[in-house]
Amino acid sequence: MVKRTSFEHDDCPIARSLDAIGDWWSMLIIREALFGVRRFGEFQKRLGLAKNILTVRLRALADQGILKTAPASDGSAYQEYLLTPKGRGVFPILVALRQWSEEFDERPEEIATILVDKENGRPVRKLELYSQDRRLLGPGDTALKPRTAGKQGRRVTVIPSSQE
Repeated sequence: MVKRTSFEHDDCPIARSLDAIGDWWSMLIIREALFGVRRFGEFQKRLGLAKNILTVRLRALADQGILKTAPASDGSAYQEYLLTPKGRGVFPILVALRQWSEEFDERPEEIATILVDKENGRPVRKLELYSQDRRLLGPGDTALKPRTAGKQGRRVTVIPSSQE
């Protein structure tokens, strides 16, 4: 197996995130966990993933603190994989990916499901990025600036300006 490059210590937060969750199997495992899948066999059945690859991905997600293992809730000898707060934090990323695909896919009619609000059954609104003063932001409205030293310094984590 080819060793992939690690971005764990990269100074870019996007690269660091991709290091933790950037391969498609990991994202699909997290998706299934968000749907309530907890057991190895359930992940394998839902994803059709080879056992060795699933084992490696589950271990990596646990090492990253995205999943944790726990004894099976039914008291059996099995273990379950549970999302941590860090793992549940991937939810808006998956929603953004889903919405991007729904907007730009060449065959959107083949997408089998829509994301709805459980409370009222209505489709979820498209994710948007807002400024601290609640202005809608696009790529041209953002920039990167260096992290400042000291207590008052906060990094602006935005996407660089580009064509809109």
